[in-house]
Amino acid sequence: MTPRFDDPRVAAIAEKALAGKRLDFEDGVNLYRSPDLLGVGWLANRIREEKNGNTTWFNVNRHINPTNVCVAACKLCAFGRQKRHPAAYTMSLEEVWERAGQGYTEAVSEFHIVGGLHPELSLDWFCEMIAGLKARFPQVHLKAFTMVEISYLARRAKISNEECLIRFKQAGVDSMPGGGAEIFSERVRRIICDHKMTGEEWLETARLAHKIGLRSNSTMLYGHVETPEDRVDHLLKLRAVQDETGGFQTFIPLAFHPENTPMQHLPATTGFEDLKNIAVSRLLLDNFPHIKAYWVMMTPKIAQVAQRFGADDLDGTVVEEKIYHDAGSTVSQSLAREQLLRLIREAGREPAERDTLYRPVVRDEATFTVLV
Repeated sequence: MTPRFDDPRVAAIAEKALAGKRLDFEDGVNLYRSPDLLGVGWLANRIREEKNGNTTWFNVNRHINPTNVCVAACKLCAFGRQKRHPAAYTMSLEEVWERAGQGYTEAVSEFHIVGGLHPELSLDWFCEMIAGLKARFPQVHLKAFTMVEISYLARRAKISNEECLIRFKQAGVDSMPGGGAEIFSERVRRIICDHKMTGEEWLETARLAHKIGLRSNSTMLYGHVETPEDRVDHLLKLRAVQDETGGFQTFIPLAFHPENTPMQHLPATTGFEDLKNIAVSRLLLDNFPHIKAYWVMMTPKIAQVAQRFGADDLDGTVVEEKIYHDAGSTVSQSLAREQLLRLIREAGREPAERDTLYRPVVRDEATFTVLV
């Protein structure tokens, strides 16, 4: 049954979406500007259930951040530090491998690896790190390095981004996260991350990764100085690349945490904004199989509700998330598998554990088998 919408713009968009027609730029802006959150959420939930039924995915993963030393000094970031800063750190290779093993069981199916743009660590160092992890944990999927890190390391090694990606794939990288995209708008990037690659360079690096068989995630950082038009532009550019490559696995809207950043004068996002971004993402990204409600960013409570606003994935157990906690996140740095199951079931969804490539995982105590 189709509800009565409070906003006639949403009613018109619903008619279009439910007929299987692709939404355009104007539709996206109207969805963002509409106060009818429940109407937009209903529509996104309807599309979500058509794509993914009643399933909500999660995985058992661990985050590893080898260094917070970064040359970029982006205004949006509370994680990166200059090399001589008292809070700067850089792990040795042995420390990375040891950290990966802390609390490790065969239940862990993914290592999520990102860090700062270190002025001295070489491409060879990172390749050795990846090869060492793959040798020690051969059954663990290595999701590693943002498009920004790829571009930086390629430039330092005086090779192309594609060559850099090939080197990492040969070393053992299995797929890539989606960070560093921020907002593709040049105006916004000049304000929040003027030392990073351009939005078009991010998209081109993603194309190259997909070309050589590395699937990736994608993200959008919202809740700072961007406009609804900037958000829609970002989403439609991702949708266009997905039309070309089909290489994006999931989209993750990331709420900006201003605390401890040079932009701490800005207010934090509200639950209204968080749910609206999940819903609009689901509606515009019609060629993306999954939309993730990243509980670390939006809190477990909002992520739980987001399962009824278009999200079909809550990410995973995470274990020791540093980047957003440095920006003032007060939620736990990890969730137990049992907590994730409760968040999903209490929302009336059916939990499904996955590996990084969204293949179902079946458990027998501390072991798991991937069903292809």
